[in-house]
Amino acid sequence: MGILLAFAPFIAFAVLDRLVGPVEGLIAGALVSATMLLRDWMSPGRTPKILEIGTVLLFGGLALYAVAGGPTQSVMGGSVMGVRLLVDAGLLLIVLTSIALRRPFTLQYAREQVAHEFWDDPRFIHTNYVITGVWALAFLVLVIADLILLYRPDLPPRFGIVATVLALVGAIKFTSWYPEHRRSAAGTV
Repeated sequence: MGILLAFAPFIAFAVLDRLVGPVEGLIAGALVSATMLLRDWMSPGRTPKILEIGTVLLFGGLALYAVAGGPTQSVMGGSVMGVRLLVDAGLLLIVLTSIALRRPFTLQYAREQVAHEFWDDPRFIHTNYVITGVWALAFLVLVIADLILLYRPDLPPRFGIVATVLALVGAIKFTSWYPEHRRSAAGTV
């Protein structure tokens, strides 16, 4: 559940972007992500996570830029799709950076759910690389859908919605299924 809660800033952005506008969506994403990061810093036994830190930087930076007249005025011709592309590409970059730093973002959430004795198990770590890779693939699908809609505005917005839902639901289902599949395959149910 923790990993899904980590996407609350993106949900806040998506809702306000759709209902009010991209600048308000970016500000909401920044505020939600900052609140979540503060919660982790101030709660005993919790630590800030790569995804949360990256999300604060992403939304905070884009919100400041937008308020200063940035994305909604100049990026991608001022289109909402251009702002969505920046957010989705930023999320993809955060996930890929976590892999490059050899700290797949899912590992921090998974460690909150398993005993400390398994944290350094190569199978546990490998499982998290695979799951993080699937999330990276899902976010790549979002970026591609954004690019298609940006350069093909004649396509219905439903195209992006379907691509987003399929990619995210697929990643969520895989995240639930894969660890159990690995345990069953290893005979350690």
